This record gives sequence, structure tokens and C-alpha cells, in this order.
Amino acid sequence: MNRFKEDEVVQENAAESAADGIDRRNFLGCMAWAGTGLLWSMVGGVPTSELLAQTMKGAAPAAGKVEDFSFVQISDCHIGFNKGANPDVTGTLKKAIDRANLAPAGMKGPDFMIHTGDITQNSKAAEFDTAAQVIKGFKREVFYVPGEHDFIDDGEQYKQRFGKGTVGNGWYSYNHKGVHFVGLNNCVQVDAMGNLGDEQLKWLKADLAGQSRSTPIVVFAHIPLWMVYEKWGWGTKDGEQALAMLKPFGSVTVLNGHIHQVVQKVEGNVAFHTAMATAFPQPAPGAAPNPGPMVVNAGKLEGVLGVTKVKVVRGHNHLAVVDSTLAEMA
Repeated sequence: MNRFKEDEVVQENAAESAADGIDRRNFLGCMAWAGTGLLWSMVGGVPTSELLAQTMKGAAPAAGKVEDFSFVQISDCHIGFNKGANPDVTGTLKKAIDRANLAPAGMKGPDFMIHTGDITQNSKAAEFDTAAQVIKGFKREVFYVPGEHDFIDDGEQYKQRFGKGTVGNGWYSYNHKGVHFVGLNNCVQVDAMGNLGDEQLKWLKADLAGQSRSTPIVVFAHIPLWMVYEKWGWGTKDGEQALAMLKPFGSVTVLNGHIHQVVQKVEGNVAFHTAMATAFPQPAPGAAPNPGPMVVNAGKLEGVLGVTKVKVVRGHNHLAVVDSTLAEMA
């Protein structure tokens, strides 16, 4: 189940290599691998941004943009990992939870948090215990989906701790302030890339059938539902079937983890966003021989780890997404 290579990839200038890898292949029109963190919004289908530092200092939102609520996404804690890319993943998870609890000046904190998988490195009981203890530091409710590292033992440890009340192997949905959230598990039958399976796709079709086409939809899973980089298995084999079900809705946001870096794209009314990890970065698609834990220069690790905050703004097709690194907590 674990497709990560244990050999760590060393890159002297990770951010530059990441950008070069994407541009050289004309791979994506919009990518933010790491850095200061940006608040993303969509204007006429074009992504625009402002520095996270401005929003955290309490910069006033643009006229007419009323924030209904916000939530946080974290991903890929890999509790139990202890190699050179990050020998203290518990410590960086703690910093991520502290960061998740912060609110911009004059604004309330997030309503809840979503964890998009790979809570642990090896699905061990002690790893789940440690992760649960640290994540308890978040002040609100937490919703989970598993990663392939959480399903090494067929998911029993995960399902007992974080999958109670879910359907099948851990999929479910819920509503919050007029937004419909769908948590999917595309890690059960991992074979080079993610897979949802017929049972889950049938459930998803029935779940979405009960929603108005005007209802904003947020889907979250571990492995990207779209094909980020097929050579490395960074995509979901039957993801197109799920995405076809989502296209009729006016506002769809798809949140993932797994690739340990921020990659965004927009197709019509569907916005895709993958999150940074709290454990370690991975190379940009094609920038190294293989994916896997990447060593960065001393003192730079917290600049490539972080959390995602999402604002739900009524009347806008796309949600405003803020990625911030752990280094920005200083």
C-alpha cells in the first residue's frame, strides 16, 4: 500500500525547481508550490490573489464580499515518519494545529477542520493515538478521510478511530450553513493511483441527487480526483466519473492532499486544490526521478509545510482559499 520510496530526494532550490518543472511541461496554468500564502478568489473565471500576510493583519475584504463561514484543511501528517526529511512530524503537526486555530484580526475562527488523509505513516495504533492527541488541540470539530498510509491494515485502525458513522469504507456527507460537504475514500484499492470503486460511485450519485443544482458542493478526498501526474500515480483512476456527477452544480470545490504541495486549477464551475503537508514536501511533478519525502535546506522546512483556510462567500461560484506555511507563524 505504501508507494513512497524511502530514499529521500534532495533539491537545493525546491521552489525554483517546482516552478521550472511545471512551466517546462506547460502542465498547469496556476501553481503555488510554497511561499508566503495567498488568498485565492475567482473573478470572471480568472484566479486572483492577495498576500496572506495582508489578510492576517486584518485587511478589509473587498466591498460586497461577506464571509459566511470558514474552515481549515490540513493533510499528510504521517505520524510515525522519522527520517531526514522531517524527524519531528509530531512537532510540525502541533504547529499546524496552532496555525489552524488562528483567526485574522476582527474575525472569528474557523467553524471546523477537514483532514485529507495520511494521518499516520504505518497505520499503527500508537501513531493514531499520537495524532488524535495532538489534533485535540484544535478548538472545533474535525472531519476526516483516510489516506493510503491509514489503510495499510485494511483500514481497521482508521475506521475504529476516525471512520465511525461513515458509509462503506469511510465515505459520508454532511451539510453546513447551506453548503453540502462530501468526504470520499479513494485509497482502498490503490494500484499506482487512487480508485473510488463502483459501490462508492453509486452512493455518490444518490447523495448528489438530493441536492439542488444551486447548492455549493465541497468534495474532499486524499488522492487528487483529477490527473495531476499520471506517471507518479497522482490521480484517481475513476475520478472522471465522480467529476461528471459534479459538473451540473453551480459551485464545486474539490480538496485533496497526497502530493504534499499546492496545485490549483479551475474547470468551469469546478475548482481543484491540493494542500501542503504538515510532515514533509515532495518534489513537483517530474522534477525528480520518483515521488517521495524531499529534504530541503536547513531552516527551510516550515516554509514548505502548512495549512489551508477556506472562506465560503455567498454569491460567489468559487471559495476563497488561503494557503499559509508554518514559517508564517513567527
